[in-house]
Amino acid sequence: PTTTAAHGALRARTTERHKLNQCALSQPSPQLQLQLLLQLQNQTRFSRSSNMSAFGPSDRSSSVESFKVMDVLRRANQLESQGRTIYHCEVGQPESGAPPLVAQAAVAALNGPPGVSRMGYTDAFGLMALRQKISDYYQTKYSGVPEERIGTDRIVVTTGSSGGFLLAFTACFDAGDVIAIASSGYPCYRNILQALGCELANVPISEEFKLTATELREEIKKRKENGDKKLKGLILSSPSNPTGAMLSPEELKELCELCNEENIRFLSDEIYHGISYGKEEATALSFSSTAIVINSFSKYYSMSGWRLGWMILPSDLVEPINVLQQNMFINAPTISQTAAMQCWEAETIEVLEKHVAKYRASRKIVLKEMEEIKDDIPEKNVAPADGGFYVYVDLGDENVCMQKGLGSTEMCRQLLEKEGVAFTPGTDFEDPKGNLGDRRFRISYAGGTDTVKKAMEKFLDFWPTWVKLVRNA
Repeated sequence: PTTTAAHGALRARTTERHKLNQCALSQPSPQLQLQLLLQLQNQTRFSRSSNMSAFGPSDRSSSVESFKVMDVLRRANQLESQGRTIYHCEVGQPESGAPPLVAQAAVAALNGPPGVSRMGYTDAFGLMALRQKISDYYQTKYSGVPEERIGTDRIVVTTGSSGGFLLAFTACFDAGDVIAIASSGYPCYRNILQALGCELANVPISEEFKLTATELREEIKKRKENGDKKLKGLILSSPSNPTGAMLSPEELKELCELCNEENIRFLSDEIYHGISYGKEEATALSFSSTAIVINSFSKYYSMSGWRLGWMILPSDLVEPINVLQQNMFINAPTISQTAAMQCWEAETIEVLEKHVAKYRASRKIVLKEMEEIKDDIPEKNVAPADGGFYVYVDLGDENVCMQKGLGSTEMCRQLLEKEGVAFTPGTDFEDPKGNLGDRRFRISYAGGTDTVKKAMEKFLDFWPTWVKLVRNA
C-alpha cells in the first residue's frame, strides 16, 4: 500500500508539472511566469527530498564547506604513498613533536599506580594545577592584565582551540546573529558559525593585511546606513592565519575599546602567541573585561595531535561555558592535560624556543626566495608574516587567467602534481563572495628548514612555466 501511494503521488506531481509546462508555453504575463517558475522549483525540491533516503545528511552539515588544506594534505599523502617525494608546506603543523618532558610525563602517568594511570574524568574546566599554570603564565608574559581576569575560575581547558570555538560560539551567539570575521581568515570560523546558523560579515582587511578598529568601524557605519543587522560578535586571530599579520598593542587596545562601545563580543584567537619575529605580542585581556581569549597547545607547544587548548572567560560566561562543556565534551583529554603540566618547565621552554628559531630561519628562506620573483609578485603582494608560520601571497591580476581556470587553485594543483610541493590555495581563507580566493595562496614553513628550502627551489623552477601558461591563455 505504501508503494502504491507513493506511485500515485508521483503521478499527481508529474501531471501538475505537465500542466505548468503547458501554461508556460502559452506565454503568460511576467508575473504569472514568475509564479509558475516558483511552483516548478517547489515541485522539484519536494520531489528530490521525497526520493532521498530518510537517513540522508542534514541540511546543516551539507552546507558546511570542507577544510581545503586537509583536501590538499589528502592528495599529497596519496602521492606520497605512491613513492613520490612530497614537500609539505600546506598544513600549519610543527615539524617537531611534543617536547621530551611532555612526552615523558604522559608515559609516566600511563605507567603509574592505578589512581593515576586510569586517566579518569577531570573537572569540566580541567585540572586545577594546569589552570593555575596557565594563570601564572599570563601574569609573567603580559603586562597590564588585572589579576581577577586570569583567575583559575575563569580558565577552561578545552579539546583543542576547535573545542573552544564551538563552546564560545554556542555560549555567545544565537542562530541569525551576525558575526564579523576578517575577509582573509581561518576558514573554520566561517564554517562552524554557519553550521550553527549564524550570519557572517566579511570585513575587508587593510593593505597591511590587517583588520583593525578602522576597518571594523567602517563595517559598523556601512551596516547602520544600509539598515542591516548590528554585529553581535567579532572573532580575529593575531598573529593571523593565513596572513601572519599581527596587531600592535595599540591597535588591539583600540579594537577592544570599539567592541565594548558597540556591544560587540570580541573573541581573540591568540593561538600563535609565542611565535613572532620582533614585534610585541599583546593579549586582549589587557584591554577588555568582556573579551574571550582562545589559545592552544598545538602551535608554540608543538602538541597538535594531543587536542588541547584553553579559554579565558569574562565572568558572565563562566557558568554557561561550564554547562556546555559538561554536555559537549565532559572534559579535555586527561592524558593531554597531565602531560601539558610540563609545558612551562625551563627545559621545555628551551626546546620550544629552538623551534621558534627554526621557524625564523624558514621564514627568512621563503621571503628571500619570493624576492627572486618580485618583478612578477611585488613586495606589497606578500603579507608581512609578523608571526605564526605562514607567508600569504597575492598573485595579482597579471599572474592568473580566471577565464581559463588558471588561478591559485590550479597553480597549487599543478605544483603538487608536477613538482611534489604542497601549498594551499587562498580559496580556503578568503570571503567566498569575493574574487581573491583564487588569486592568493599560503605557504606554511612549519615543516622544517630543509623542506622549505627544497620546496621554494622547486617553486621557483616551476614559476616561469606557470607565467608562460597564463600569458599564452
